[in-house]
Amino acid sequence: MTDGNTVSGRELALLEGGVVDLLGRVVNSSNATFLVQLSRDGDSALAIYKPEAGERPLADFEPGLYRRERAAYLLSDYLGWGIVPPTVVRGDPPLGIGSLQWFIEADAGQHYFTLFADAPETHADLARIAVFDCLANNTDRKGGHVLRGPDGHIWGIDNGLCFAAGNKLRTVIWDFAGDPIPAALLADIEALLADIEEPAGGLAGLAGLLADGELAALGRRARRLLRAGVLPDDATGMRYPWPLV
Repeated sequence: MTDGNTVSGRELALLEGGVVDLLGRVVNSSNATFLVQLSRDGDSALAIYKPEAGERPLADFEPGLYRRERAAYLLSDYLGWGIVPPTVVRGDPPLGIGSLQWFIEADAGQHYFTLFADAPETHADLARIAVFDCLANNTDRKGGHVLRGPDGHIWGIDNGLCFAAGNKLRTVIWDFAGDPIPAALLADIEALLADIEEPAGGLAGLAGLLADGELAALGRRARRLLRAGVLPDDATGMRYPWPLV
């Protein structure tokens, strides 16, 4: 699989077993999202907490978007692409079951549009997120959901609206439409396809997070990308989220 940032033992220990303290609510978020501090054995770190109890009802997604946040991380981790920050599901935080995602320190003034315009060295990483979003059927890839960490690593956050069985792709990342998908990524997708019907390793966790029809649709999207070999275009001009950032 393609090399990506790997989760450390420290991150896992804090995410899976750290005491969760609410620090504040993230403003301008559609669903209730909280910055929390994780503490364990004298160590601490920040994380993003998205409880099911804070989700707004949606017509096209069942409650439990936190499960899709975890599923997006598992897919990214399985592929080795290092796109989604480490994410776990826990039932014991203050507001009940939800996802905990490692907090990424990033310049709020940088997002997909500024990175594409001003940082051509990030284009390969941005295109990889575009491929990932096609696989995950991301219906909400806003520009502000693309972050550049202090070490230059490019992350894709806010992945709760993914994995619908029907085609719902909405993204701001259309600048690479028609570009060939790198051979290394196609090889990763081919390996993914081989394991979808009989999940193994990290991919096995998807079965407990997504419906059977959604898993089958993931396989269909993988096959479509392998057949095309290029990133798709938006013939309608309407497959954009709102707001754009």
